[in-house]
Amino acid sequence: MDWDKLRVFHAVTLAGNFTKASEILNISQSAIGRQISILERDLGAPLFKRVARGVVLTEAGQTLQNTVLRVAAKLDGVQGTLMDLKTQPWGPLHIVTTLSFGSLWVAPRLQEFLDQYPDVQVTLTLREEEGAFPLQDADIAITSFPLMTSDLLQAPPLATRFRIYASRAYLQQYGTPETFEDLDHHRLIGFGESLPPRENVFNWLLKGQRRVPYLVANSGQALFGAVKAGIGIAALHRYFVQDDPDIVEILPHHPPVALMRHVVYPAHLSGQQRIEAFVTFITNKMKEEKW
Repeated sequence: MDWDKLRVFHAVTLAGNFTKASEILNISQSAIGRQISILERDLGAPLFKRVARGVVLTEAGQTLQNTVLRVAAKLDGVQGTLMDLKTQPWGPLHIVTTLSFGSLWVAPRLQEFLDQYPDVQVTLTLREEEGAFPLQDADIAITSFPLMTSDLLQAPPLATRFRIYASRAYLQQYGTPETFEDLDHHRLIGFGESLPPRENVFNWLLKGQRRVPYLVANSGQALFGAVKAGIGIAALHRYFVQDDPDIVEILPHHPPVALMRHVVYPAHLSGQQRIEAFVTFITNKMKEEKW
């Protein structure tokens, strides 16, 4: 089977339509259509069916895509093995994580990693929300979702603690809560319901109490911005606040609530130097900061 045609098929599958696949592959839509038609003729089965916004896989197409993904994974493994013939980690390393965690915590620490391993070329992709990030196009995912399946491995998860914050301006106006129960009488900022309940620990200040949030936002950055503006009190990770002089941690001795962070990577990349180097580096940085 012609690998070039399979590459075109795979691009259409990921893009969901011929237009985007044409941009990815830098070939015309008509050329893509011809390649797909020849592939369907050779296989004796349609691979796509048209829908309003593009194309979706038929049953035969899904079967072929599963095979293509397995072959691609094996090729990636061979490439990684050849890379590891060098004495130091080298080659491309694609990491995916959330927008807030990636921009505020991971990105500032990448220079140290790159100083240690100058032959590794890092790509950092950031997603708006937590989720089960696909690893088809990435080497490592850092997520709050455990993704353990037979084809994935993960480092021991680490807990990221939530702390309770308010601005100095807010506390001057409304007073400082002395107990957790005192929060009943304060303006609490909640997180939108875009996360599954088990993951939405941003809202732990609201749980178990008859508390209605004064404001709801759907991102950690928005919660931080609202706290800094003096709107109310919210639960945030330390990396949002850092050393901001206008924001104060309150109730520091209240039992903490934590979110687990999982560093996940495909099993076929296990043992490859650039993977092992980054997993070791990032987990050690987490441990150093005593999350």
